[in-house]
Amino acid sequence: MIFRRKSKDEPDETGTDLENEVDEAPEFAELEVARPNGPWDREETDADAEGEGYLDLGGLVVKGGPGLELRLQVDEQAQTVGAVMLAGPESGLELKAFAAPRREGIWDEVRNDIAAEAAKHGGTATELDGEFGTELKIVVPVQTPDGKKATQTSRIVGVDGPRWLLRGTFLGKSANEPDPEGVVEQAFRDVIVVRGDGPMAPRDMIAMTMPEDVTPVEQVDEDQS
Repeated sequence: MIFRRKSKDEPDETGTDLENEVDEAPEFAELEVARPNGPWDREETDADAEGEGYLDLGGLVVKGGPGLELRLQVDEQAQTVGAVMLAGPESGLELKAFAAPRREGIWDEVRNDIAAEAAKHGGTATELDGEFGTELKIVVPVQTPDGKKATQTSRIVGVDGPRWLLRGTFLGKSANEPDPEGVVEQAFRDVIVVRGDGPMAPRDMIAMTMPEDVTPVEQVDEDQS
């Protein structure tokens, strides 16, 4: 589903664990993270307060770029967001964030699970060294709409932050040809993760919500027809 910001005059019509114990500690993470660039933790930046183009989704604050469309996978009853997609003409980026323990990252464990899942479906997973550390290139068999056999390639990047893991899945051209200067990878660096202080089990998805100032494109088309 594609969304755009509402104007001020429009009415509001939006109505497997790594550990067995839930992380109860409310204090800021003890995991030390040294990153020269983003993605960022909420405590590390207030760029969204000073700059334009950011969209607050609760658990994630994202910034688009030239030629990128924001697409949200939404549970319309609960008005919660399951995943965020930034889609360009040739590349796309899906974003999800998960809770992590206070003192250790979980990307190594999650990466192994993703590779095992790819193999289970007859695909391959290759570890690569990238800008954000070890990443995965996944190639899985798929069936095209006309019934032909094909493969789909994705590049999955994980960044461990203070009590969170941000997972970015690059699709299209950026899955095969990483472009550190490209608009999609810059959008990944611009992400701000808002973990919050509440207790969460490791690997639980950090909740995202529908912003009040966006509305589905489909709804706009219906209203104008």
